[in-house]
Amino acid sequence: MPQKDLTLAIERRESAGTTASRALRRNGKIPAVLYGHGTSPQHIAFDARTFDELLHHGARSSLITLTMQGRKADTALVRDLQRDPISRKIIHADLQRVSVDEEVHTSVPVVAVGVPIGVREYGGVLDMISRELEIAGPVNRLPSQVEIDVSELSIHEHITAGQVQLPEGFKLLTPPEQTVAAVEASRTAAQLEEAAAPAEELQPEVIGAEAPAEPAESSE
Repeated sequence: MPQKDLTLAIERRESAGTTASRALRRNGKIPAVLYGHGTSPQHIAFDARTFDELLHHGARSSLITLTMQGRKADTALVRDLQRDPISRKIIHADLQRVSVDEEVHTSVPVVAVGVPIGVREYGGVLDMISRELEIAGPVNRLPSQVEIDVSELSIHEHITAGQVQLPEGFKLLTPPEQTVAAVEASRTAAQLEEAAAPAEELQPEVIGAEAPAEPAESSE
C-alpha cells in the first residue's frame, strides 16, 4: 500500500522538565524529542489530537513531514511512543530525522487479506502470530502496511516471513522462518474430535490370578 502524505505542525519548547511537560499535556499537546543526523536533540511539542489522527493513517511506520510556523522543517519517522499505563494516552514521543531518499530499518504492520479455506470450510481459526515485519528500504517509498493473502491456507498451514512479498527495493530483516500467520483447528472442534476418538480397550484384571510361572532352568 503506498505511503500517505502525512504532515505534522511542531513547535519548539524551551523547557524540558516534568512540570513543563505536564503543562503541555494539560493544553492538549504532546512533548517530544527530535533527533538524528548528528545534530543535538531538539525538544518539540505538537497537538495530541492531530498526532492521533496521523497514527490512525499509518504514521507509526511512515515518513512524516514536519512543519514549523507554516514552513517545512524536517522529515522524520516515529521511533518510540510512551503511553500512560492507565489511560493509554501518548505522553511522550521520539522522532528521528531522515532524508527522503535515505535507507532506513523499520517495522511495518502485517494485514491479512481474504478468508482462509480452513476457516470458511473447516471451522478453523486464523492466528496472526507476527503483526509486524522488520524491513529495510528507501524511506520515501515505505509502505504503510504489508498485505498477505491467507485465502488458500487450510488447517495446520501457515505463512512465514520469507514467503511475504515485499515492495521492490525492500529487504526482509525479520528471520525468514518466523511464522506470520497460521490456521489451526478451533478449540471446540479439537475437543469434539478428542471426545469421538475410541477409548483404549482395557483388559480386565483377574483378582487373585497368579502370574504364569517361568520355565525352570535346565540343570544340564
